[in-house]
Amino acid sequence: MEHRRLGTSGLMISRVIFGNWLTHGETISEPAATACVRAALDAGIDTFDTADVYAKGAAETLLGEALRGTPRSSLTIASKVCLPVGSGPNDRGLSRKHIMESCHGSLRRLGTDYIDLYQAHRFDENTPLEETFQAFDDLIRQGKILYVGVSEWTAKQLEAGLAASDGLRSRIVSNQPQYNMLWRVPEPEVVPACASAGIGQIVFQPLAQGVLSGKYRPGEAAPVDSRAAAGGRAPTFIRRVLGAELLERVQQLRPIADAAGISMAQLAVAWTLQRPTVSAAIIGASRPQQVTENAAAAGVRLGDDLMARVDQVLGDLIDRDPTKTARMMAVEPSWAAGTS
Repeated sequence: MEHRRLGTSGLMISRVIFGNWLTHGETISEPAATACVRAALDAGIDTFDTADVYAKGAAETLLGEALRGTPRSSLTIASKVCLPVGSGPNDRGLSRKHIMESCHGSLRRLGTDYIDLYQAHRFDENTPLEETFQAFDDLIRQGKILYVGVSEWTAKQLEAGLAASDGLRSRIVSNQPQYNMLWRVPEPEVVPACASAGIGQIVFQPLAQGVLSGKYRPGEAAPVDSRAAAGGRAPTFIRRVLGAELLERVQQLRPIADAAGISMAQLAVAWTLQRPTVSAAIIGASRPQQVTENAAAAGVRLGDDLMARVDQVLGDLIDRDPTKTARMMAVEPSWAAGTS
């Protein structure tokens, strides 16, 4: 497994990161979750991403249990704070109160003394940035977190965050956006802002909820073991990306994967890892075999001709509208028309 520095920080992370959104505590059993984590470790993945809000905290608990017995110094654990974790007015956002309480809760559930990368899950319009980054800075001074990142912030929000954290230890080192062959929303504004500031991208949904793996075929029912057929919230999220036109176009990517000698899932992950400022890609999985397959994409290098062919195939289905940053669950992607 290849490793890379996270932006211009000194933190080394595995090029493929294992994440447990929509899986641990929701759609797969605890033994299955543990098996996936073990497969990740076997594949050389040592960086794990979760959040306080995933499965109402159960995702952090399951991850902590699955990693029990693995030397803590050999792991990089990332979690997040901001999204609502309760009904109270202070159970959300990036206030000092919520950041401190959420961090302590995450540490307890993960069973660790510190979090390597603590991320602001979204931007909080109601809290002064100075308060937010001072709280992060205090946690760093206390040894409870080591680095600070954000997720789904716009270019202007990133710039404001950098200004607010100037001179503090809590300077932003990473951004976690949704990013894949189809969803290129970060490219016009966020990617250049991150490149200028030395912020690394840890991207999620490189497979577009599994659609880019090619397992969903137009006119056919979703495979019984797929996320679209699973329980919990997963089908709600994936419903947006199962339009017939999209599925037909995705099948046209198969010859590109064949030319590279890899699976379609590996093509999607490898494509993402070759994009500018991308330090790592987060993969989720419900089966150990998926982890092993996707982890292998870290060693794949796609030629310029294959990268260009991806754009030619997907063409007008590619979404690059920067105004959709942080709104991917609230808007229909331009390529999702006709979803069921």
